[in-house]
Amino acid sequence: MKKNLGAKDILFPTPVLIVGTYDKDGTPNAMNVAWGGLCSSKPPAIAISIRTERRTYLNILEKNAFTVNIASEAVMAEADYFGVVSGNQVKKFDHIDLSAVKANYVDAPYIAELPLALECKVMQVIKVGQHMHVIGEIVNVIADETVLDEKGRVDVVKLKAIGYDPAGNHYIATSEIVGDAFSVGLPLAEKAKNDI
Repeated sequence: MKKNLGAKDILFPTPVLIVGTYDKDGTPNAMNVAWGGLCSSKPPAIAISIRTERRTYLNILEKNAFTVNIASEAVMAEADYFGVVSGNQVKKFDHIDLSAVKANYVDAPYIAELPLALECKVMQVIKVGQHMHVIGEIVNVIADETVLDEKGRVDVVKLKAIGYDPAGNHYIATSEIVGDAFSVGLPLAEKAKNDI
């Protein structure tokens, strides 16, 4: 039997996205964002949701750009730090052993020690409830060679990305492959076609 839980902001898993920005003076900032995900293939785009009082939101409006860095198991504590410390109160990179590096194609920093970064330019900003939904076109992807397979694709097992459990406030591992997409369901699709 299923139980009604009411209206809740839960989805499993949500990503752990570290959004990098510069302020108007060029000071780097980063924020841990769990409300986000891909929203378009052509052009490739990602959407993130941020409250207006966040330094990251103001920086995005100022520069019209941001990066999305994928947090991994190796930097879980640092990723959490970016979510529990406010850029309105401290210069985050002054108190952590991570490096903000100028992105190649947008006016925003990526984090050298995180294995994957998406360089994004703002396409649209939409108010959704108490958040601003920022849609960014992905203009470049930067990946450490250590997380690529022999064909140059990102290998999720090597990446060791972490996800966020909004119901229990946990970080979870997302690096185990449990099936092949667009393949594991083919026998069921074949059966459905034969039943017609």
